Amino acid sequence: MPELNLSSAPAHLRHGSNIGQPLTRRDGILKVTGRATYAADNHPPGMLFAVIAASSIARGRVVSLDVAAAKRHPGVVDVMTPSHKPPLAIDPETKTNPFVFRMEVLQSDEVRYANQPIAVVIAETLEAATEGAALLAPRYEELPALIGLDAGDSFVPPVVGVGNPTESHRGDVEAGLASTEKQIDATYETPPQYHNAMEPHAIVAHWDGDRLSVDMPTQGLMLSLARIAELFGIAHDKIHIRSPFLGGGFGSKGFMAGPQTLGIMAAKLVGKPVKLVLRREQMYGPVGHRAPTRQRLRLGTDGEGRLTALDHHARTVSSTFDDFYEPAADASHTLYAAPAIRTSHDAVRVNTGTPLFMRAPGEATGSIALESAIDEMAWACGMDPLAFRLKNYAEVEPITGKPFSSKALRACYEQGAARFGWAKRPLQPRQMRDEAGLLVGWGMGTATFPALMFQAEARAVIRRDGSGAMEIGAHDMGQGAWTALAQIAADELGLDIDRVEFKAGTSDLPDAGIAGGSAHTATAGAAIHSAGAAVIAKLADLATGDERSPLFGAGNAGVIARDGRLLRRDDQSRGESYAEILARAGVAEVEARGTGAPNPAAMEEYAMHAHGAVFAEVKVDPELGQVRATRMVGAFAAGRIVNPRMVQSQLFGGMIWGLSFALHEEAITDRRTGRIMNANLGEYHVPVNADVPPLDVITVEEHDPHVNALGIKGVGEIGITGSAGAVANAVWHATGVRVRRFPVRIEQLLTQR
Repeated sequence: MPELNLSSAPAHLRHGSNIGQPLTRRDGILKVTGRATYAADNHPPGMLFAVIAASSIARGRVVSLDVAAAKRHPGVVDVMTPSHKPPLAIDPETKTNPFVFRMEVLQSDEVRYANQPIAVVIAETLEAATEGAALLAPRYEELPALIGLDAGDSFVPPVVGVGNPTESHRGDVEAGLASTEKQIDATYETPPQYHNAMEPHAIVAHWDGDRLSVDMPTQGLMLSLARIAELFGIAHDKIHIRSPFLGGGFGSKGFMAGPQTLGIMAAKLVGKPVKLVLRREQMYGPVGHRAPTRQRLRLGTDGEGRLTALDHHARTVSSTFDDFYEPAADASHTLYAAPAIRTSHDAVRVNTGTPLFMRAPGEATGSIALESAIDEMAWACGMDPLAFRLKNYAEVEPITGKPFSSKALRACYEQGAARFGWAKRPLQPRQMRDEAGLLVGWGMGTATFPALMFQAEARAVIRRDGSGAMEIGAHDMGQGAWTALAQIAADELGLDIDRVEFKAGTSDLPDAGIAGGSAHTATAGAAIHSAGAAVIAKLADLATGDERSPLFGAGNAGVIARDGRLLRRDDQSRGESYAEILARAGVAEVEARGTGAPNPAAMEEYAMHAHGAVFAEVKVDPELGQVRATRMVGAFAAGRIVNPRMVQSQLFGGMIWGLSFALHEEAITDRRTGRIMNANLGEYHVPVNADVPPLDVITVEEHDPHVNALGIKGVGEIGITGSAGAVANAVWHATGVRVRRFPVRIEQLLTQR
């Protein structure tokens, strides 16, 4: 494995602090030269290859497998089946905590969804394992599959998302709707969507007695370690996970998945290292996805265009064997100031792999429906959509009444609209055409995402040579986390970034929490901030307690760290270098640990969100119904910006996801078999470069002192939440056709006009 040089000097001259500088990725050269080692790039001596045989039915049981035929194939070493596998320490169906989800690891012959693992073939080559899996020729006893949002009786789940209430309300919604001047009642549908990260789920597992080494992509090193420990009954300190690079995750790599567990079991069965990598089509099932939704929104306004009531109900699905419910209606909690609001959910069970977290869970699905409904309501009132939002945006969180940074949202509206040229937009649809005769439409959507934070720990070191180190088990899925976190570390240690060794990506480092919920920079950054302050305090103790030091008697409160030196706060001409302090003390290094966690008092008093506004232009062929996005502008207020270059990249990515949601992305299920018909990158449509219009991002200045010590909010997911609605609303403005089932399809535009 090549050395991951995260302490390389920046490629250009900087001025001022490390935080706020648009530094390039510290791991970029390794990635573009192919020297970055991902999980499947590891080949320990004696390694074998494992391939999953997946079910081709969605419901029933496996009657037979031709294991003998597979074993006769040259190179096949063993075949793992429900009757031939290593035992686990606990039943994988056991829910030991709310963040544990049930997985299929050959516990029976029952089939609960298409693409479920039903056997694993282990061989000397990938080709032999693949051919051996084909020779198993499974036979099934098939039952009718439960498919879609009307598959069976609906029920009200106990919670949605991660412990969110199924229903929330304030005020009398029915009375508010009864007293309206204008009202809409519309239903929107969103499809199932599947993770398509560049790097599929993979694992290289190696047992050495009762010790286990694992290479795997994970967004949660310690969560994965804990799950492995309980499944296999081994101590945490006997497991070592390496995850230096992730080729995307989007939520799908946040929790230990069944296929990765099967890889560890296979290695235990054969007593040799084993590599198991999912094929692209095998990712459509056992590793989570975004569930479909059907959402009904009822909105009413008074004679002045102010909302009087908002009712948002969402139906979603979960698997037949586990519980995760897309909290789509919760998107209506935070944006619009109706005096009466109700959000509610119900669900049905279907034969699918359990839906899980997919980038902006709940907010992505809910916001495209909410923003479409708000646009419809503005039209019903004869108001410009921006003017309607400015009249109705919330200045406190509507459900709880807690204050949040509503001024930042208004700034996003105003700055985004000015950059886009929104004032020139005609109110009526089908009023604009380009020189080629294409219909032109402009739409907008409001972006919101909670400013989350989890718990983390970091270790900071200052060395005798004047350099520093920061250690934390952080994760970089390609978003530039290691660059941004190294910038925070350098500032907290009072050093230039080229003097800081940054270590991350392995389970023997302090727990960085999970890289999810757009919370990783805030979470890991807070721990780094705390560890840096602690180690500087230790260094200051050495200096201020030493009569030979120019800092003697200054006290911790009177010392600041800058450029590898401690200086008296009241007289910055008096100070000395870290190296001088440690050399005189005869100490090789000082180290300290720090933790980061949400502030319960602040969470109780304030609502914490990032905000934004997205404006989109589309062009539609009036004869063919072909839609192309041609321009998008997003303005986002997301607290303190650690690295503007990385933030812009993440916001661009979110806007592209929103575009994909509105126009491209949909998993299509064969209702006869329950199989995903487009489980590949050829037919599961996501935007390619030719589909993406020019993107423009404004980062609106925001100082929110309540979210965390650094004032950081996440940017990974917020870009989706306004963009999908903006594109959908632009399609309406171009065509006069209001699409309520996504993605927008040509036939919807042609048949409704």
